[in-house]
Amino acid sequence: MLSKVLSLGLKGIDGYKVDVETDVSNGLPHFEVVGLADTAIKEAKERVRSAIKNSALEYPTKRITINLAPADVKKEGALYDLAMAVSILSCNKESKIKNEKNFIFLGELSFDGSVRKVKGVLPLLISARQLGYRNFIIPYDNQSEARFISDINVYPVKNLIETIKFLSGEILINPITHCIFTEVVKENKIDGLDFANVKGQSVAKRALEIAAAGGHNLIMIGPPGSGKSMLAKCFPTILPDLTFEEALEVTKIHSIAGELDLKDGIIYKRPFRSPHHTASTISLTGGGLYSKPGEISLADNGVLFLDEFPEYDRHTIETLRQPLEDGQITIARANSTITYPANFTLIASMNPCPCGNYGSKDRECRCTAGQISKYLSKLSGPIMDRIDIHIEVDNVTYEQLKSDDKEESSKSIKERVNKARNIQNIRFSKDINFCNAKMNVEQIKKYCQLDQQGDDLLKNAFEKLKLSARAHDRILRVARTIADLDGSENISPVHLAEAISYRNLDRKYWN
Repeated sequence: MLSKVLSLGLKGIDGYKVDVETDVSNGLPHFEVVGLADTAIKEAKERVRSAIKNSALEYPTKRITINLAPADVKKEGALYDLAMAVSILSCNKESKIKNEKNFIFLGELSFDGSVRKVKGVLPLLISARQLGYRNFIIPYDNQSEARFISDINVYPVKNLIETIKFLSGEILINPITHCIFTEVVKENKIDGLDFANVKGQSVAKRALEIAAAGGHNLIMIGPPGSGKSMLAKCFPTILPDLTFEEALEVTKIHSIAGELDLKDGIIYKRPFRSPHHTASTISLTGGGLYSKPGEISLADNGVLFLDEFPEYDRHTIETLRQPLEDGQITIARANSTITYPANFTLIASMNPCPCGNYGSKDRECRCTAGQISKYLSKLSGPIMDRIDIHIEVDNVTYEQLKSDDKEESSKSIKERVNKARNIQNIRFSKDINFCNAKMNVEQIKKYCQLDQQGDDLLKNAFEKLKLSARAHDRILRVARTIADLDGSENISPVHLAEAISYRNLDRKYWN
């Protein structure tokens, strides 16, 4: 007997159709899986056999051969278990299973027949919908991430026997009710962290507001204890809310990585990733045996915070060049080449020297010139050139700490950020850009035009600071964001001067 049911495979963040073809023929009992299956799939024969028997269903004591087509594409994971079991049982002449070809099956089986959750359900369902498929049977524990996808019918099942009874018409399973993202989205807030709790640091707060409004990368340089880490952790509280399209993209990546909260089913807050400085290159960029997403992809549409920036391995830091420029990363391995989104905002912090007191007004630096040079040389010019905003963060005074003056809250700052982002949403409504930081050369010429006074100012800064062409463009992008925050249609010399002031620290420390 021959049977075929449908399942899905995953490559990067995109899914593809997999035909699970089963042939049950006379001969010595044997179970073989072909079609470039990995170890987890080849071990499925033990899970499928036990699940069928322990569900009181008839397991054929014959020769069973399962082909996963297309046979020239590597398959991985345990998500084909349920499809294999249904395909085997449908080969039985006395089986009451019907309409199994109308569904796509996803799920891992345990020995007792339970259907366990699998990774990557959201991107698989989205890709299958684009291919024209509408009916899916998935694990019960994965239903939360499927409820935000419209125009499909998703049936959650708890075990194999429930699946078979549903396919034979003995029981009825209602499809998952579709949810609207805007009705369940939660406030973008990190408990206990608010700019209202940060004393002083008005310059840093202003720079972070600009970074949030335009999606700009930022680095803070200052002595230890000046509040750099706290400022960075407060940064997500002023970021604009995720759009549904952004939330789906972020959720896809977290679903693939197995980091999705099953209760919520979707990422409704912009990610904030803060890997330790001992993180390896692969953990940051992604890769490994199966080319999984790394920290920069998990921070997509959110924040990647790298504290103690020079303490990271130099090679690891240099791998950020392409993602910072292109908003994506391509992982090339011997068996596959996969591209993941990496459209993150980089917030980095560092001390100006090993002891941290170089340039401080209050403390004396104990480092030699050679030690300072070696420490700062860990950050190359090309990396600093890709960071839009450079600011110094000095220690807070005792009077500032004890002051009863109320600091501006994250909520009020976020209101200004949202207004600036709304301007950009209208500006880029026909483009793929979401913010000023991603403007290309043509868009810079169109939206960042300067008057004669502004052009003279930028020319003077370009020559005196010896700026690169990239730094020139990034200054214009930051100036455009400052103008948006000011509600100005045109970039004035004042906006441009502020943008230029955020580009002089790399010349101060790395000149």
